[in-house]
Amino acid sequence: MLMADELLLTVNGEPRRAAAGASVADLVTGLGLDPKKVAVERNGEIAPRSTLADVILTQGDVLEIVHFVGGG
Repeated sequence: MLMADELLLTVNGEPRRAAAGASVADLVTGLGLDPKKVAVERNGEIAPRSTLADVILTQGDVLEIVHFVGGG
């Protein structure tokens, strides 16, 4: 059951819950990723990395998150 202070999102094709008022950066961090090393598409539009902490999630958002892996 969805709590009043939770949002239902779709992240990389999977349903996910997030706290109401959370930013995209909060979600990314909660997934164990570094917001400086991801690319995020929110509802079909690229969210600039510099704005992830300012973009507040809303009910039903659809996000695709790609993280960069170093190595060689």
